[in-house]
Amino acid sequence: MKNLPSRWARSVALLVAVSVVASCGLPRVGPNKREIFAGSVQRQGDAFIVSVNDRVTQATAVVPALGFSEQFKNAAQLGSDTIQPGDTLGLTIWENVDDGLLASEAANSTVLEEVQVDGSGFIFVPYAGRIKASGNTPEAVRRIITAKLEDQTPDPQVQVRRLAGDGSTVSLVGSIGGQGVYAIERPTRTLSAMLARAGGVTIEPEIAQITVLRGEEKGKIWFQDLYNNPQFDIALRGGDRILVEEDTRAFTALGATGTQARVPFESQTLSAVEAIAQVGGLLATSADPTGVFVFRNEPAEISNQVLGRSDLIGAQRMVYVLDLTEPNGMFMARDFVIRDSDTLYVTEAPFTQWNKTIAALTGTLGAVTTLTSAADTLGGGG
Repeated sequence: MKNLPSRWARSVALLVAVSVVASCGLPRVGPNKREIFAGSVQRQGDAFIVSVNDRVTQATAVVPALGFSEQFKNAAQLGSDTIQPGDTLGLTIWENVDDGLLASEAANSTVLEEVQVDGSGFIFVPYAGRIKASGNTPEAVRRIITAKLEDQTPDPQVQVRRLAGDGSTVSLVGSIGGQGVYAIERPTRTLSAMLARAGGVTIEPEIAQITVLRGEEKGKIWFQDLYNNPQFDIALRGGDRILVEEDTRAFTALGATGTQARVPFESQTLSAVEAIAQVGGLLATSADPTGVFVFRNEPAEISNQVLGRSDLIGAQRMVYVLDLTEPNGMFMARDFVIRDSDTLYVTEAPFTQWNKTIAALTGTLGAVTTLTSAADTLGGGG
């Protein structure tokens, strides 16, 4: 009869442990496959769940298209001496008389430094009047001034020097070796030459993007395309603004992966296999390779193509399923393109929850043993 209290206490403690494990949800990284599939449209949910195959990879392989418009690409290079509004010119005028129109007494030449080309492209020269300078070379302006003055002073000799001014400069900002304002000169009339003049890009070339703003026009290219496609090495214009920045695209990795975080792209295109590798791969102790999911809001045109429909309107919630254990599963993951704002989620293997249950029970049974020992002590003392 003395053992009855101890056996009773042991039974009660065991029942308490089992009920606690059964009633409380065990820790986990997120939903399992069954719960994800339960949210499909076919089961009254609001997401389309699609197994990835060759047709799906082709329909969803959309990479952001960057490039310059025809206006940018067709613009001819500026002549190194072409005068622009905002430029500054230096003029020297010699007269073949002792008492000339412009020269002071006992001098036969006149120097006009820093003659500003106005916004309309004109300059003013005494006795020659208002002269169109923009679009002309210094030699052309020299001839115009000479023709204007020779009716008033015999055999005038004119020299015109073009100085770098606001109208012949571009500004470079962002991830560039030397941010600043640079004059368009003979060696730096194209985009690649100007970038080199400023010290080159200071970020990884694979994710560098170049934006050129010209008035109301805007163009953006990948830095690597600048050298792979010569037509993107556009001629520069005065006032161009050039921005060098890192690619801002990123995806989110969750679940049984080596890293759970928002992860920036490291290349122009990123496949599912590369994305998994980028976050440290699948966790060998807990990941389910049959449950790799990509969550995405897909545009209607792509959604209709993937689902073989034509009635969907607006962005659709799509869940793409990758099974890496299939014979071609790794190839599907290699061909499936990850896009900006995607969520990559890897479920836990079923046995992981079982292991957690056993671990929880083991820990709980340790507490049961402690309770039982205490009950035996109390029973013995009774």
